[in-house]
Amino acid sequence: MGDSEEKNLGMDRPIPRRDFIHGLATGLVGMAASRAFGQSGAAFSTEEPEADLSGGDRSYPPSLTGLRGQYPGSFEIAHQARDGGFGADTPIDVETAEEYDLVIVGGGISGLAAAYFFQRDFGTSARILIIDNHDDFGGHAKRNEFHHEGRLYLVNGGTLSIECPYPYSFTAKALVKELGITVEGYFANYEDHSLYAGLKPGVFFDKEHFLGDKLVAGAGSKPWPQFFAEAPLSPSTRHDLVRLFTEERDYMPSLDPAQKAQALKRISYQTYLRDHVKISDTAISYFAGDGYRNNKRVDTCPAFEAWQEGRLPGFAGMKVDGIPTFRSDYEAHFPDGNATITRLLVNRLVSAAVPGTHDMTSIVTAKVDYSKLDLPGTAVRIRLNSTAVLVRHEGDPAKARRVDVIYVRDGKTCRVRCNNVIMACFNNIIRYIVPELPQEQKDALAYASKVPMQYTNVLLRNWRPWKRLGVSEITAPHGYHQYLHLDYPISLGAYQFNRSPDEPIVVRMMRNPNSPGLPRKEQQRLGRLDMLNTSFHDGELEVRRQLVRTLSPGGFDPAGDILALTINRWPHGYAYTYDTLSDPPFAPEQRPHVIGRRAFGRIAIANADSGAAAYTNEAIDQAERAVHDCLFSNGYV
Repeated sequence: MGDSEEKNLGMDRPIPRRDFIHGLATGLVGMAASRAFGQSGAAFSTEEPEADLSGGDRSYPPSLTGLRGQYPGSFEIAHQARDGGFGADTPIDVETAEEYDLVIVGGGISGLAAAYFFQRDFGTSARILIIDNHDDFGGHAKRNEFHHEGRLYLVNGGTLSIECPYPYSFTAKALVKELGITVEGYFANYEDHSLYAGLKPGVFFDKEHFLGDKLVAGAGSKPWPQFFAEAPLSPSTRHDLVRLFTEERDYMPSLDPAQKAQALKRISYQTYLRDHVKISDTAISYFAGDGYRNNKRVDTCPAFEAWQEGRLPGFAGMKVDGIPTFRSDYEAHFPDGNATITRLLVNRLVSAAVPGTHDMTSIVTAKVDYSKLDLPGTAVRIRLNSTAVLVRHEGDPAKARRVDVIYVRDGKTCRVRCNNVIMACFNNIIRYIVPELPQEQKDALAYASKVPMQYTNVLLRNWRPWKRLGVSEITAPHGYHQYLHLDYPISLGAYQFNRSPDEPIVVRMMRNPNSPGLPRKEQQRLGRLDMLNTSFHDGELEVRRQLVRTLSPGGFDPAGDILALTINRWPHGYAYTYDTLSDPPFAPEQRPHVIGRRAFGRIAIANADSGAAAYTNEAIDQAERAVHDCLFSNGYV
């Protein structure tokens, strides 16, 4: 790539980036701390000070653009803890003299919900400290704000909605309702179903894997023979795909429905398509961009799960024993994703930071006063930019009544004491922060591999190219981002979605880096490395390249049409879910997440990992379970 390509893509006209000065500062502190503790193995990057820090309120994290999510400066101290940088002889720089009834490590949905339940069960005067390593609360439930010509544009920076492929529990439904969220009739009341009328799903075929670059509209709405006739495919590939999508045939005729189910559990969807449906590798690559359950790819998704999905072709003529994926109408996605939930929780927990009585229609435009999240004398305090590095009982864990929590903030190790701790961070870091855990539990916590995910949000000057091309969403089987779409037209309270293709809009782009052919966990490990090694500059370049290749036939101009850009990277993204290809058939009580979430003395564990499901209701349910563990350790049950 040369300077001419960057100029053509508009890279010579840098957009204002309200970037991560907090993250950069923390990263520099991390370097100092690394030298102080003699650690040379902690991996981190200081590559990102390229941003123009002049445009935006740096004290208001949702408005920061550039590289967000798990940004440089948010994870390096945790990596030092992983690499043995903190132990019993670690000097304490700041004895805070603070004492709490509960300290929660992690300020995501599970951590905030745990604080809510703890107040419910122990009383509103219970003293609670929530510490989090980011500059914003919410965990994966972050929001991105764009401001253009006096108008606010909202979009999720991580987890999007409250849908789930199994029913919500009473606990989760009750909390959602108590927070002022009405799910019933949500989309009928708040989504503009007419805005994208006439626009269809499209697929971008790239010249590296098919016969040319071409966006074809109408996937799933046009007859499949017509859709694939418009695609740049060889006659044999076109024939394979038309047959796959239209033929009702039993591809395992010698097996009964129960045997089919067992056979499909032992092979990937890719193997099923290749060996049983007998379509070519080029035809199979049409599905390379699909993310199935928890973003398993075509080569790592069990064929049985592909059958359960109900939307994937190749099973129309087969009877298989099993239960299809649960389809619930208990679903909502807010303009800022599940940040609505975390903001409502903070409103209940630290009312000074989000004053007033709020529900889902008012919280969306409420301003958070971050300076009031951690005030002395308040029952609940939220301490950001603070990374827990060591949690240990004072004495024998079976008898101890106090727990020390040591964290790093501004390059200094600080200590607070408490009666109980809830670890609401990732499972795979807990074993390093709580070294006194039994080895069996440490091994269980290490079993899972978080799913890397990237959510890139681009504010465009208008969406006329999409209108001309007749698409509102695009799947790119081999794209840098595998899926991109015009944002959901949701209006809530004072937040109103633009109604014209001549007005700005946010385009959501999703990326799940993978390495086809390798085991699922290895793909996820390499995906994390890829994310951590990609600078914002290179990520922005890939965004511009992809948008140009896809939308230029509709008149898209990257230099003039891109107004702002935020890349939310989540190397440690979503909770690991078990599957029949990657995991042995554990007995329910021996599943690693069940062993890993056991209470240990006065330390409990709450996160979506401990439910082995990357869903909001699971984070809530596990929070309540952890609070019950606290009740038990205090002798109440």
